[in-house]
Amino acid sequence: MHSNIQKTMTEKTSNLLSAIRLPLLLLLGLAIQPAGLDAQSRATPALASSPTIMLGIDVLEAENFALLRNQRVGLLTNQAGVNRRGVSTIQVLHRAPQVNLVALFGPEHGIHGNERASIPVDDMIDEATGLPVFSLYGRFRRPTPQMLALIDTMVIDLQDVGTRSYTFVSCMRYVIEECFKAGIHVVVLDRPNPLGGLKVDGPPMERRWMSYVGAFQVPYVHGLTIGELAHMSANLPGVLELDDAVRQRGRLTVVRMQGWQRHMMWPDTGLTWIRTSPAIPDLSAVLGYAMTGLGAQLGGFRHGYGTLYPFRVLQFPGRSPEEIMQALRARNIPGLDYRIVHFTERDQPRRGVYVLVTDWNAVRPTEISFHMMAIAAAWSPQNPFAAARNSEMDLFNKHVGSTEWWDALVRDGAQVDVNRFVNQWSLAARQWQNEARRFWLY
Repeated sequence: MHSNIQKTMTEKTSNLLSAIRLPLLLLLGLAIQPAGLDAQSRATPALASSPTIMLGIDVLEAENFALLRNQRVGLLTNQAGVNRRGVSTIQVLHRAPQVNLVALFGPEHGIHGNERASIPVDDMIDEATGLPVFSLYGRFRRPTPQMLALIDTMVIDLQDVGTRSYTFVSCMRYVIEECFKAGIHVVVLDRPNPLGGLKVDGPPMERRWMSYVGAFQVPYVHGLTIGELAHMSANLPGVLELDDAVRQRGRLTVVRMQGWQRHMMWPDTGLTWIRTSPAIPDLSAVLGYAMTGLGAQLGGFRHGYGTLYPFRVLQFPGRSPEEIMQALRARNIPGLDYRIVHFTERDQPRRGVYVLVTDWNAVRPTEISFHMMAIAAAWSPQNPFAAARNSEMDLFNKHVGSTEWWDALVRDGAQVDVNRFVNQWSLAARQWQNEARRFWLY
């Protein structure tokens, strides 16, 4: 395997999480009071004009783009692909005389991040640069040989949210596979995991359920940077859907960040958060996606998608916020508390239950989702999981990834033993993390 990476085995343990301070929690919208929800959960904190952390694109530029000299370059990115001063990676590469940028590639939501989830995106011409933009969430999910014939090197600069089902990492994996087949050098410009690099949680992904919303067999909250995921993929047999000889011939370079450490959550970086997709406008939504995304996949719960509080505010048909809050508190989920909030949805006043993180050290982010499923079964006229259509069952399992959980949910409904599964997955996630340490770059 050809690689310019020197692996750094950083032996930091989870006690580093204790360094997270209350101001950090406030910036993430974790421990805020109801009166401040609107402002706190949507605001971008005041940040330094020149953060000390250098992102992959900053390091590439500091090295005078040496990796890209004399190459026809393609770039997979979107609006969140910026340098530490907020300048688009597209513009950085397009303006650099040392770089011959010839084509752009866009993931789900397009290169401007304004397309709705699950909606195909067409190819286009980028008005700012005049370059062709090939959509990898339209007619094709993988770059075709015709697309790749235009380039010698593919640069990837995507901001992940640290959660398995977020499709940017799936897009990266498919691009790596096709580039390795075509002999194209892949350069991944690394970025922080906004949830930090120590927290792992949730069910692993069974191979039978792997898809575009679960392209890696990792815990749901995986604790890796996007560069580390790429590094693991290229160096661990069986991750990529490639003949092993092709994988070993593949060329991957991860341009590592400078200054990022595993215990850092996003506010520690001093970087400005840029909306990665329409439903992830801020850091509160990043954490909410990990916590409630699976719980609203099927069963009746809604999690605030399309409101001021995406993935953070819970509603259930026919149940008041007071009933929802009482049911959740009765579950004694560590590290969480709840507040009733008022908001507007489609010009109508609404009330819901906002999920607060009061102790990040104690939280297992996905735990609440599985309690939501059990509560949904208790509150429905019939078990909604046993009554699910095949298409609903299939999509649910592609997100969750555990046949054993699905079978138990269908069989036991409201009586499903959530704690047994959560504890089992927590142990498995820690074991996986111990094995994944050899692919840590920080």
